[in-house]
Amino acid sequence: MSRTYKATGINLKSMPLGEADRLLTILTREFGLVRVVAPGARKQNSKLGGRSALFVVNELLVAKGRSLDKITQAETLESYPGLGKSLGKLAASQYLAEVVMGQALSEQPQEELYAVLNEHLRRLEQLPSPSSASVLGHLSHGIFHLLALAGIAPQVHLCCVTQQALMPNFIDPDWRVGFSLEAGGTVSLSGLNNSSVLVTAAQKRDAGQKPIAPITLKHSQSDNSPSQSTRVSLPNPPKLNAKLNALELALLQQLANAELTQLDTLLPGQLVNAATDQSSETAWFSVERILRQYTQYHLGHSIRSATLMDAFLSG
Repeated sequence: MSRTYKATGINLKSMPLGEADRLLTILTREFGLVRVVAPGARKQNSKLGGRSALFVVNELLVAKGRSLDKITQAETLESYPGLGKSLGKLAASQYLAEVVMGQALSEQPQEELYAVLNEHLRRLEQLPSPSSASVLGHLSHGIFHLLALAGIAPQVHLCCVTQQALMPNFIDPDWRVGFSLEAGGTVSLSGLNNSSVLVTAAQKRDAGQKPIAPITLKHSQSDNSPSQSTRVSLPNPPKLNAKLNALELALLQQLANAELTQLDTLLPGQLVNAATDQSSETAWFSVERILRQYTQYHLGHSIRSATLMDAFLSG
């Protein structure tokens, strides 16, 4: 059995080890998340010095060790130097890296996760002006795509209680929609206030379509056709963790798209001029906070890198 292996990976975390080494956490395409030693990387003029920096993509030759594997050769394929030139970009990239480390597997190929992370790091680096709104928008976009890849993205186009489509109402300034961590996404406030909802026969047969299990049937109809429905009594309504206005919901809903949509295409024509940079920044702030809570809820721990993002936003 070979005592060395090759891997292509991106550095997500770096820690000093001993007098001159570094301990790297790397997301590799071939083996998922690995922790390896970069021997002598902290020495002056070390060949591994620059190659062990954060968000550097290397082609590696690694020697297996008794406790930790060691890098014997590294050739840099790509790096993102622009991320370190802006606090906002650096904070967002470390934030994404921490989410990846929370969901990546070890000893298994992680090609899709590797590709998604690199794509969003590339987009962050290429931001022409790292304003709060643009950084928060790209960060939220990356988080949503990572959650979707893990199969845990929040439901944002339908009400988690009624399964009815949600459309942002830009006409009513007081219009709101709820967001519930335990329900798994957006919740219509009118649906939440009802004690029962209509569930189709097809939904009853497919338990996976019901985010909240019914307790008692109020009255039944024939179950011979998927078009038939039953009024179902709900258990305790899900707890709301936030309420979103129309712009915030519109921004949240577009995160599933491959590309972020320009603000003027989301809003009715008469409201474009009213949507100032300040309102856009405030909306993206709300969206990021909701996604942060949702991600932490599913990871089971807080995102430490988020404090760096908070420092950028308060600066």
